[in-house]
Amino acid sequence: MKVFLLGAGPGDPGLLTVKARDVLAGADVIVYDALAFEGLLALAPPRAERIYVGKVAGDHALPQEQINALLVDKAREGKIVARLKGGDPYIFGRGGEEGEALHAAGVPFEEVPGVSSAVAAPAYAGIPLTHRDFSSSVTIVTGHENPAKNRSAHNWQALAQSASTLVFVMGMANLPRIAGNLISAGLDPQTPAALIHRGTMPRQRSLVSTVAQLPEAARDKGFSSPSVVVVGKVAELAEKLNWFEQKPLFGKSVVVTRAREQASGIASALSGLGAEVLEFPTIEIRPPADFTALDSAVALLADYGWIVFTSGNGVRSFFDRLAFAGKDSRALAGCKVAAIGPATAGVLAAYGIRADFVPERFVAESVADGLLCAAPLKGQRILLPRAARARDVLPQELRRAGAQVDVANAYETVPANACRDEVLSRLAEGSLDCVSFGSSSTVENFLAQVPADVVRRSGARLAAIGPVTAKTLRDNGLECRIMPREYTIPALVEAVRDFFAPCP
Repeated sequence: MKVFLLGAGPGDPGLLTVKARDVLAGADVIVYDALAFEGLLALAPPRAERIYVGKVAGDHALPQEQINALLVDKAREGKIVARLKGGDPYIFGRGGEEGEALHAAGVPFEEVPGVSSAVAAPAYAGIPLTHRDFSSSVTIVTGHENPAKNRSAHNWQALAQSASTLVFVMGMANLPRIAGNLISAGLDPQTPAALIHRGTMPRQRSLVSTVAQLPEAARDKGFSSPSVVVVGKVAELAEKLNWFEQKPLFGKSVVVTRAREQASGIASALSGLGAEVLEFPTIEIRPPADFTALDSAVALLADYGWIVFTSGNGVRSFFDRLAFAGKDSRALAGCKVAAIGPATAGVLAAYGIRADFVPERFVAESVADGLLCAAPLKGQRILLPRAARARDVLPQELRRAGAQVDVANAYETVPANACRDEVLSRLAEGSLDCVSFGSSSTVENFLAQVPADVVRRSGARLAAIGPVTAKTLRDNGLECRIMPREYTIPALVEAVRDFFAPCP
């Protein structure tokens, strides 16, 4: 038994530490707060028990004493408990109190530090908390004080005269009081000051002003919690160093509709460009109902002249069944192999197979045309491991050329039970910029959950990976505004970037 007090970081999932990730992967129980990025919970095993104990203003899922008792009880059941807290557990996170309770109960524990918003939010807004020319120390202060108290717990005169960069967390509600107390204690009213709202997140906003003007400016600009306040000359550096808000897709929101197993590549690429990415998996990849046809083909690989792969999922499923039959890539020695595009060819390469043919245009029609030019197909036996209920264009064209084509179901796509509430809400309020589609099935399954009229009225631009997917959009009365010249995920990402942030 053991409890790990984990820092989840300020919101950007990339700031989670490697150790915290590894602890989550081996945890039996996750006890978590209201997190800026709940996708971190997916790092835990599916079997892990997940218990929400978050505390936000006016709404505490569990009192702190009950949280302490819960950690002790779960550990005493012999479980590995991950106590996941936003930011760093020991910086205004009450992690120290939880550690004391565990120590008193004789429960072993470790603290895994996290990146605090007090440091990360200013950094993402281009504000270094120390700078040789301006400040050589930092003071981190909680701004969450009860205004009904007779006197503040802070020594405002010491703070005002410290020449230190001041960082206030949880201080948005008391911002006028904070500014007033600092000025009353002798701080120059023209001292630079900044606000960073939702720091490190795609919807980050920042504002630089002065201590005297910051409360009014924050009110005029609609700033709210959670926001970090920075006071000191270093705030002026945001004009030069604000790298995060300069990313090409910063401020844009993009829905990714790929299956959850496939979404990480496009999601991380779009996030890297600054976009807010909403994963809305409309399809789920599953094994087919019956592997008989594929297993029969695997047993007779020597009879095939070509194996044609139309997706990475087909490649993975094929090699899984190859291993199931006690074989490996050497069984393909007598076959030529075609891939529909470079992504599929890349998955093949991971298994040690170099594709003999990849068409210049990455659609089924081009595979057929290219194979007809590459080799005589009359009398050839061709294996096509692919999704169940896929388009019949490719096998029909190959058969028309005289080939014997065996279609084997390698996997199937089924509608996913995606949570659609946020996407529907954001479409209704017009705050989604783009919805991306990687296949016709993602279009069909998306529209099964989100009415086409809602999409049309939203003003969101629709991006399709290629002409077949774009046609499916048009068949449903929707306009495809973004389509890459090459029908690949990297090219789709670049097309989205070029649409919203064209290079000068």
